[in-house]
Amino acid sequence: MKRVFVSDCEGPISKNDNAFEITSHFVSDGDKLFTVLSKYDDVLADVFKKPRYKAGDTLKLILPFLKACDVTDHKMKEFSAKSLVLITNAKVTLSYVKNIADAFIVSTSYEHYVKALCQALDFPYENAYCTKLKIDKHTITKEEKVKLKEIAREIAQMPSIEIPQQAKSIEDFSQEDQKTIRRLDEIFWNKIANMNSAKIFSEINPLGGSEKAESVKDAVQRTGATLADVMYIGDSITDVEAFKLVKEKDGLAVSFNGNRYAIKNAEIAILSENSIVTAVIADLFSRYGKQQTLDVVENWNRRALHNSPANRTLLNHLFALQPRKLPKVKIITNENMEILAKESSKFRKEVRGEAIGKLG
Repeated sequence: MKRVFVSDCEGPISKNDNAFEITSHFVSDGDKLFTVLSKYDDVLADVFKKPRYKAGDTLKLILPFLKACDVTDHKMKEFSAKSLVLITNAKVTLSYVKNIADAFIVSTSYEHYVKALCQALDFPYENAYCTKLKIDKHTITKEEKVKLKEIAREIAQMPSIEIPQQAKSIEDFSQEDQKTIRRLDEIFWNKIANMNSAKIFSEINPLGGSEKAESVKDAVQRTGATLADVMYIGDSITDVEAFKLVKEKDGLAVSFNGNRYAIKNAEIAILSENSIVTAVIADLFSRYGKQQTLDVVENWNRRALHNSPANRTLLNHLFALQPRKLPKVKIITNENMEILAKESSKFRKEVRGEAIGKLG
């Protein structure tokens, strides 16, 4: 039986944050708007654990503003295809992995982007899980457009929330951030909630958090495998529940240029500009299982890799790409977790850009 390879999309496969880029392109000061809402999303999902709210619901919060700026399905599809930027050798990696494992993509991204990505990668869209959205079916009045644009401008002027370590309640935040959080609560759960355009909130369910974990379960069921056969690769807060599920069942959880949420919940950390290293790890896991994969990673250096059971063709490709210094690949422990989180977060920004790299 083949192993099961499941990858997040943005981060491990592409450099984009499509929702951020769409908002930046179509909404005035959309980059600032999205950055504020992304941090608010982290607060609601990870700190406050708001009922019926999950990591990744930023993709729901921004929809009224996109609709107010006349964004259509066609515009989203066209923009997504034109702006797509893949991690180096992502297509080679996915092509190889499809031959050795049952491969799936599990992404919080809108379907417009994931369809464009699958087309570029020659990857079967039927093996991709993502956020379904038909924005054209939703209507908005001229009056609400004006109000929503005003609200968007207000949010864009707010400071980005700083989340303290170990924060559990609103009192753990600075006075300025408490003010921001309370104002955003008022905006979304009182003001916008009473607009007609709020209907879009109940009709759209971003595929993040628990839905990613459920998608992994569905992929396993489709293949007849077990969760112990799964290698899951992700990079952000939306991957936490999938990481936990796979680890709990003795599968392999891998962070690729992950932020602190990913590093805290994964077992292996990869810091790399290219994805061939992902193929190396996937090949080891597919052929030899979790423990031997961890054994190889434990001694991750050129000499040890030469003597390892890793695929020789993949290793030669990796060595050619990185003739002087291999990408960092480490087993995550309680002792190295903090330093790896800092290093990986920094490297993430170098690979994907500062604006995208700092998002949750």
